Amino acid sequence: MKEFRYIDGVVTIALDAKTCVGCGLCVQVCPHQVFVVQKGKALFADRDACIECGACVKNCPVNALSVTPGVGCASLMIKRWLHEKGIPVRFGGTGCC
Repeated sequence: MKEFRYIDGVVTIALDAKTCVGCGLCVQVCPHQVFVVQKGKALFADRDACIECGACVKNCPVNALSVTPGVGCASLMIKRWLHEKGIPVRFGGTGCC
């Protein structure tokens, strides 16, 4: 899904490295390989690949992650996909799309 990347630097995902215990659940559940675990801590491998789905946040046992789902990339991806299918669409409320 590389053609569905959003604008670099606008994704809302945040990682508190001090809180992270390195369990790797974020790596396992992320559909876009945003994370890696190195030296016992999660790190961003490709932060801008995040689609803000929230799977990592829901699975983090120590609440080291936060994201505002649908604010950036996820909304844009849906809008582009519907546009390509010829389906008229309007998004509002988030200011991004």
